[in-house]
Amino acid sequence: MTPPLEHPLGLLALIAGMTAAAFWLERRYAWARQASASLLVIAGGALLSNLGLVPLASPAYDAITGPVTSLAIVWLLFAVDLSTLKAAGPRMLLAFAVALAATAAGALAASLALGHAFADDAWRLAGVMTGTYSGGSVNFVAVSRAVGLEDELLVAATAADNVMTALWVGATLALPLWLAGPFRLRRAGRPASGGLRAEPARPAVDAENPLQKEVALAPVSLLALLTIGLLVTIAAEALEGVWPAVPAVLWLTTLALALAQLPWVRRLRGTMQLGLIALNLFFAVIGIYSRVGEILKVGVEVFYFTAIVVLVHGLLAFGAAWLLRLDVETTAVASQAAVGGPSTALALAVSRGWTHLQLPAVAVGLLGYAVGNYAGLAVAAVVRRLLGG
Repeated sequence: MTPPLEHPLGLLALIAGMTAAAFWLERRYAWARQASASLLVIAGGALLSNLGLVPLASPAYDAITGPVTSLAIVWLLFAVDLSTLKAAGPRMLLAFAVALAATAAGALAASLALGHAFADDAWRLAGVMTGTYSGGSVNFVAVSRAVGLEDELLVAATAADNVMTALWVGATLALPLWLAGPFRLRRAGRPASGGLRAEPARPAVDAENPLQKEVALAPVSLLALLTIGLLVTIAAEALEGVWPAVPAVLWLTTLALALAQLPWVRRLRGTMQLGLIALNLFFAVIGIYSRVGEILKVGVEVFYFTAIVVLVHGLLAFGAAWLLRLDVETTAVASQAAVGGPSTALALAVSRGWTHLQLPAVAVGLLGYAVGNYAGLAVAAVVRRLLGG
């Protein structure tokens, strides 16, 4: 059957409208906030695709998965002000470092356990899962592009990632209650016996997600962000041509992070908003690629692989935190910042009333954006050396 909508501009309008609708639903309804705009966009794209209403290939998709996605990475990284890490405090930074190491160990464990099921793609999947569970969706997108994950596996990995991230949100809500006794640490900012001192309580931040709040946008800022984003993308591709051993996404990450530390770049408004829009346009295309038949061809091994990564992450993150005498609340927020990113980490802190952890949650979540691409590609290289590919 010929899809009724094939014109590239029509497809772009449909994708943009669907993304806008997802953001509106997320802002208006509690159930949509629980699901997240990204998941709604993926589901909408999948519905259109499986009903045969849109084609599986189009120049519109190529534009979104190419330059638009590069711009998303640059703009989101522009929100990373490394000087704000002092707001996180040493305990949160230590807990987050433990969470990152636990993610890498989980990816290695999953590769050793199920690498045979993916042949030459095991190292790619290990890198992507390390990236996404070190910072969030922006790292998933960046690392998957860098390692060349095939469309069918990318779609299945996206589905598995969404499922496991949702499950881990529930786990980090429950674990602090279940583990309060075994951790035997004092709450509410009191020092743990023989361990690091807890951070003093800080003022609460607005419960509204600061990553998606409305801001006044000036045409000069928007045009400056577009100009800089395009120049960074061009420079990253040029540098990859000079040094092919370093993927373009690492040049993109490094250049964007360096520019993000400049005061005049930090004064530009709209970096997070533009980044989230561009990122969710990418998720709409991922949804369109999500043909049920193609996903079933890949099999459930991707879900098993992802489950092993998250399970090992959880065991090691909370186990190491217990040994280091880190409190369970800080550990839960740091773990969620790694697995889900700053949005879900903040949501966890707000929902549990941990006002002193709300600002640190956002700080380390944004740090995950900065380090996730490096971590993902490093683990991919290690697994490739171990298993071949």
